[in-house]
Amino acid sequence: MPSLALPQSPPASPSWLKAFRDLPHTYGFQPVKVEGRLPPELEGTLVRVGPVTFGVGEQRYGHWFDGDGGVLAVRLGGGEARAAARLIETPSIRAERTAGKVLFSNYGTPAPTLWRRLFGGVKNAANTSAMTWNGRLFALVEASRPTELLMDDLRTLGETDLDGLVGPAFSAHPHPVVPRKASYNFGVRYGAVTWLDLYELPDDKPAVRHLGGLPLPGTVLVHDFIATANHLVFLVAPMRMNLFRTMMGRGSLSENFEWKPELGTEVIVVPIDRPSKAVRFQAEPFHAWHFGNGFEQGGRIYIDFVRYPDFRTNQWLAEQMKGWANTEIDGTLHRATLDVKAGTLHCEQVSERRCEFPGISPLRAGIRHRYVYLAGHAGRETWRGPQDAVIKVDMDTGAETMVRLGDEHHPSEPLFIPRPGGQAEDDGWLLIQGYDAAQDQSYIAVLDAKTPQSGPVARVVLEHVFPFTFHGTWVPKR
Repeated sequence: MPSLALPQSPPASPSWLKAFRDLPHTYGFQPVKVEGRLPPELEGTLVRVGPVTFGVGEQRYGHWFDGDGGVLAVRLGGGEARAAARLIETPSIRAERTAGKVLFSNYGTPAPTLWRRLFGGVKNAANTSAMTWNGRLFALVEASRPTELLMDDLRTLGETDLDGLVGPAFSAHPHPVVPRKASYNFGVRYGAVTWLDLYELPDDKPAVRHLGGLPLPGTVLVHDFIATANHLVFLVAPMRMNLFRTMMGRGSLSENFEWKPELGTEVIVVPIDRPSKAVRFQAEPFHAWHFGNGFEQGGRIYIDFVRYPDFRTNQWLAEQMKGWANTEIDGTLHRATLDVKAGTLHCEQVSERRCEFPGISPLRAGIRHRYVYLAGHAGRETWRGPQDAVIKVDMDTGAETMVRLGDEHHPSEPLFIPRPGGQAEDDGWLLIQGYDAAQDQSYIAVLDAKTPQSGPVARVVLEHVFPFTFHGTWVPKR
């Protein structure tokens, strides 16, 4: 008679799981503790947006991307710091809190009834990134319109279509282009035909410009893109939504994206000045969540991004909220070279380290850059949890600098802030929201970008844990 296997005990909860609890309380700007010395030239406000509540009523959300949005802001100046934390109040978030249950479809959490899945709309979780434009502050999520926040105390002003110029969706990843003195973004409209809307946001004009749009190949997922001095570039991975299963409630949107490598990744290159002349061609199958920068040189387009061989990382992201990850991730920094005339894309791996959230100096957005800053995993065996290291990569030499902020410390996306008057791409500071899991403490670390290996020159210590955020922005002192 075969022996019966004994049931395995569930693994102990990892220390970082405590960061996935709901934001304990909210408040306006108030003084917080500073360890070390803040650089006197560093004056402005760091704004971070991310999921801060992870369920409603008795139901826990099905994916990290579903958490209701919150905003953290840390104002620096005169060697002191003040912090504020708020929940973001969109109509759909308020409706679910009032009802005490899920009402709307979200990325990893389906609506409860067929009628709501078909006609109830998509939840605006406002939980992915922050954007400032012409003195206004917005919280963004890719499936909905922007949500405007009051700059002074972070209170929610409401959803906006930016004077009727933005459609039902406005991506969470706008990209500035320095030579054009403008930022660019997109939105994906789903329907009988999936449509990609393109937008320009001039730095010195309060009106959005709709550049036009183009059809996409079915119900696809487009999370990010990149802009160069002359082009907008989209890499559309070979995922397609199983609409029948989704509408019938057999799984969530996240669970019903199917990886179809035989389709390849579609490359879409849109000339900014002639959007109707987009060039499209196929490349090998791969997926990308985030792009660092793009530039043009010698008739080719170069793009730095984190490349994944497939879509397994989506499952890893869902598993983080549960405290375990059985799905190994292998996203690494790559540089893609596009020859638009020949219709080819060639990818070269720059680093073997697992990483995410690539960023550069904002002074080089859309033009050639040297340094990329990332959050990553320090070792090959630390991939089960959130990133635990900060990485600086020299794209000219391939040299890497890897920094640990401490044992059981988990950094967010590094945000580079140029020193006033500085021109070098590492003449400034990295601002990083960190979580010390051993002490159950959140903080903002300030690193000198030239020598990040020296550790933080200062830390702003929050009085409570603020859950992991995805993206942020820097608002210089007015």
